[in-house]
Amino acid sequence: MTKYLLLKHYRGIPEPVPGTDVPMDRWTPDEVSDHIAFMDRVIDDLRERGEFVDAQALSPQGEFVRYDGEGRPPVTDGPFAETKDLIAGWMVIDVESHERAHEAAAFLSSAPGPGGRPLHEWIEVRPFLTDTAEVTG
Repeated sequence: MTKYLLLKHYRGIPEPVPGTDVPMDRWTPDEVSDHIAFMDRVIDDLRERGEFVDAQALSPQGEFVRYDGEGRPPVTDGPFAETKDLIAGWMVIDVESHERAHEAAAFLSSAPGPGGRPLHEWIEVRPFLTDTAEVTG
């Protein structure tokens, strides 16, 4: 089994499918409820398969923090409105293969959005680093 991080983005993705890029704050309450109910069903399905590890939605608010030297307060800034990337949430799965991680991400991508239509969201699939040789080559 290999753990993968599935990242949902507010923005910073390849071109969205036309008509699916309506910000969630412009969805109806029923559309938001349907979307969240779908996400819960994805989690239940993954849990039944023994593949679910954890998931969290993230607020669009946040800051970048940097160490600025011993005894000095951390430097904070952002997030920046002009940034290309903003993570909406994440899910950790533990699956048998890279192909299965793609299947799970594709299903997650079909979450309903405005009008109940699938969002066709781009989901970033990242395996957990398991060997430092992967970094050092």
